[in-house]
Amino acid sequence: VAVIGGGSSALATTLFTLAFTVADPITPQVLQKLQPVFAIVLAVLLLGERLAPRFALYALPALAGAWVLAFPDPLGVSVSDAYGAALAVSAALLWAAGTVLGRLAGTRLTFMHVTVLRFAFGLPMALVITLVSGASLAVEPARLPGLVLLAVIPGLLALTLYYWGLRRTAASRATLAELAFPLVSAVVGAVLLGGSLEWSQWAGGAAVLAAVTLMALNRSGPRPSGVRVPEDTP
Repeated sequence: VAVIGGGSSALATTLFTLAFTVADPITPQVLQKLQPVFAIVLAVLLLGERLAPRFALYALPALAGAWVLAFPDPLGVSVSDAYGAALAVSAALLWAAGTVLGRLAGTRLTFMHVTVLRFAFGLPMALVITLVSGASLAVEPARLPGLVLLAVIPGLLALTLYYWGLRRTAASRATLAELAFPLVSAVVGAVLLGGSLEWSQWAGGAAVLAAVTLMALNRSGPRPSGVRVPEDTP
């Protein structure tokens, strides 16, 4: 739970937000679609979920597509481009770890307890990150209503629903549903934030989406979740 709150919540959000300061508003959103690749690998390593033999057939195109997507010129990568991409991919890795560890924690804790503990560990970590970075703790009064809505709706409400569903879903399958987030975000980035991608980057994004979707869908049939729910757990 400490890793979920401190890493997958506070640190991942910080890295993902920072990526927007050094990259366009779309690339970090779409690179987040690598999260299912990381989540499935972690689910195998940490939860014992079985990996389909054809996993490499999907993972390699996904990684290649991510590289093409991240850089307008894949053969001429600048330091600033690589920095932004590394921030976004690191956030995706931490969020994937949160999915897998949340599935593990959910076997002995209720979804509401996992949600509360995530905030309990995430808030102190966010404070530490703020102090280390030298950012101001002051918030303009005019921004408070928007921040409250941001915390309650995509924060508290979304996470509560997420952990409720995660108790009944294998981590490797739950991460596929999370693809709705970067897809919607990419559309918002293009329509509302003025972002744009080269045609090669759109092709790379399509390759990532197709690869991770096929990878998850081909895990057909009942698969072990990798964790056992105690008999006294509701």
